[in-house]
Amino acid sequence: MRMCFLCASLLFAAVPARACDIALVLAVDVSGSVDNTEFRTQMDGLAEGLRDPSVSEALVVGEAAIMVLQWTGTTRQAVSIPWTQVRSFEEVDALASRIETVNRKWRNYSTAIGEAMEFSQAQFASAPACDRQVIDISGDGSSNEGVEPKDAAAALLAAGTTVNALVIEGAEPMLTEYFWENVILGPGAFVITANSFDEYPKRMRMKLLREVSKPVSNLTLPVTKQPL
Repeated sequence: MRMCFLCASLLFAAVPARACDIALVLAVDVSGSVDNTEFRTQMDGLAEGLRDPSVSEALVVGEAAIMVLQWTGTTRQAVSIPWTQVRSFEEVDALASRIETVNRKWRNYSTAIGEAMEFSQAQFASAPACDRQVIDISGDGSSNEGVEPKDAAAALLAAGTTVNALVIEGAEPMLTEYFWENVILGPGAFVITANSFDEYPKRMRMKLLREVSKPVSNLTLPVTKQPL
């Protein structure tokens, strides 16, 4: 009996605990409807959101891993900043500074949200081992090219991935409803709306805080719509 207890103790001791709470893909829309000023607003808004004291504290406590990528039309998705794990406030600030210097890769192409979702999902294969996989899609238009978002959903759900969205209204009507119905998925998935690119930094901070804060329990949360 003592030998069995010893074997069990060694077995559990050999299994490393997951220090990383969340692996987060920040997927930024650079399609033709986004001008250069609006692209810069998105990148600066991301950096500002990460530096928010509440967000940065949650990131550091959770030893979060973050990737930044750009996406537009079919076959046009690219990693701008590879997986970066943040374990200190200095590392969060360094990541934010890198985001502020990211150059735009494309312009004048269509909007392939489904392919952005699939490309983002593939990046988790090289991510640190984390408790949660989350894709954070920002966009100002509905998908008009390539794989439909709903057709990409099954594989992401099977992998346990959550997709949240920050919608920038103004380019087309009822865009928040479109993302709600077609894009977000997974436990606790939500949409936050910015009524213009000027609102983007504030709304991004809100979204990041909601994403990186640890759930209050391990219960599976229902998908809920964010009315903001």
